[in-house]
Amino acid sequence: MIKGLAITTIWSTDQDRTVAFYTEKLGFEIRTDVPMGDARWVTVGIPGQPDVEMAVMRTDGHGLDAESAEALTKLVTKGAIGGGVLRTDDCRAEYERLKARGVEFLQEPQERPYGTEALLRDDNGTWFALTEPRAGGLDMDKPWAGE
Repeated sequence: MIKGLAITTIWSTDQDRTVAFYTEKLGFEIRTDVPMGDARWVTVGIPGQPDVEMAVMRTDGHGLDAESAEALTKLVTKGAIGGGVLRTDDCRAEYERLKARGVEFLQEPQERPYGTEALLRDDNGTWFALTEPRAGGLDMDKPWAGE
């Protein structure tokens, strides 16, 4: 029986730069940092959420052939890969805090049927939704066709 998500992947073209982005700009913490020959196993996580980690994986390593590594790098740097949803209690305040730290946003906070959402990009191009869930859950009376 699956009990939960433990580790997910953030693709990186430069692990040191990406770890600095997540720790210094977003406020994550380093959980694991182990050299593995010419590779490195490094994970970061959100303080207070010890059961979920993000592995910062190089786009040009970890058993990928050259063609796949090149394709993955292009997709990541193009901004074609979404990393997930980061929850917050106050999307507008967190948007201002992160913007002041130099985080790039693709979308300012906007109201959605499920809450307030902004879209940010990490240092590689991966985008995340920064979402403040709507009190009481999804507003089924508010139409939304996406954008």
